[in-house]
Amino acid sequence: MFYRPLYAQIQNNPLRVMSTNCDKFLVAFFFVATLSSAVLGDGIKSGGKLPVVVSTWPFLEAVRAAWRSVDSGFSAVDSVVEGCSACEELRCDGTVGPGGSPDENGETTIDAMIMNGVTMEVGAVASMRYVSDGIKAARLVMQHTKHTMLVGEQASIFAITMGLPGPTNLSSEESIDKWTNWKKNKCQPNFRKNVLPIDDCGPYRSSTNIGEKTCSNVERDGLDESLSYQFDVHNHDTISLAVIDKNGHIAVGTSTNGATFKIPGRVGDGAIAGSSAYADSEVGACGATGDGDIMMRFLPCYQVVESMRLGMEPKLAAEDSISRIARKYPDFVGAVFAVDKNGVHAGACHGWTFQYSVRTPDLDDVAVYTVTPEILTT
Repeated sequence: MFYRPLYAQIQNNPLRVMSTNCDKFLVAFFFVATLSSAVLGDGIKSGGKLPVVVSTWPFLEAVRAAWRSVDSGFSAVDSVVEGCSACEELRCDGTVGPGGSPDENGETTIDAMIMNGVTMEVGAVASMRYVSDGIKAARLVMQHTKHTMLVGEQASIFAITMGLPGPTNLSSEESIDKWTNWKKNKCQPNFRKNVLPIDDCGPYRSSTNIGEKTCSNVERDGLDESLSYQFDVHNHDTISLAVIDKNGHIAVGTSTNGATFKIPGRVGDGAIAGSSAYADSEVGACGATGDGDIMMRFLPCYQVVESMRLGMEPKLAAEDSISRIARKYPDFVGAVFAVDKNGVHAGACHGWTFQYSVRTPDLDDVAVYTVTPEILTT
């Protein structure tokens, strides 16, 4: 659905003429009220009470940890760290923290990001080795550097010199077993395309000569063909968590060990502000999960927050962001949640059924909301 900001529609309407005519004023008011009701979504209200915690998936203990922190008066940033750290320690779904998602070499690495919605500062680490505290490392980048992201072994060195535990082996018995079985299956499925392996598991070389021009399908030019690798909650997932504290300040954070059997060096959307999460305390926040290699091309959470800034309710903003991706990649798998600064929240998904978790003052414990995929219409 094409959406224009409410003020823009009013601006283009002849009834906006500055006039003292009472009849024209009443007609214009009725038009605005009717149009406003048309753009309202079915977002779930929190009663307008703060604080609020929202997270991807039923990561109940992570949400509870964030809630204990923010309800005790700690900041949104501190509470995001508490929530994501709890998920890292619990190894949520085996896809957060150490011990999961081995890459092609059998190694587990960490992507994480934190964003302060008041200052718009961001800290992130990507493909980080030997350090399990991803969200804490990301906060150190935000607090103690003028950079936004550090990557690879250099991110590990920075985190350790700043006081985090390490170096440590992030693999586990389970992740090594998974990798060993994958090798026995000739390293299938994987994330490579247009390559020929010298042996079953590589090394790989291009199936075309470097620089060779190929015929272009105009309709599909620039788009990936369907991949043999299938994403689901158990082989690729992210905790993306948003907190609105008692002062109305908003922060978001993410942590993940990435896609299982990824190519070493791959950076997922978990470390990308605007893709896996985004926050602006003047507007609201968003968290995302799914096929990050596709989703980061669209910055879905930046889109959600900017749509809410222009007047969209969270439900419509979330659905619009997902539909933009699905129109280009009908087979992609992903989801977002949206929450505005007043705590109204909603979710949208494509290719799977999505769940997100919420804690507010009106709830006795964490509530889990289920979102089913919408049928894409052009």
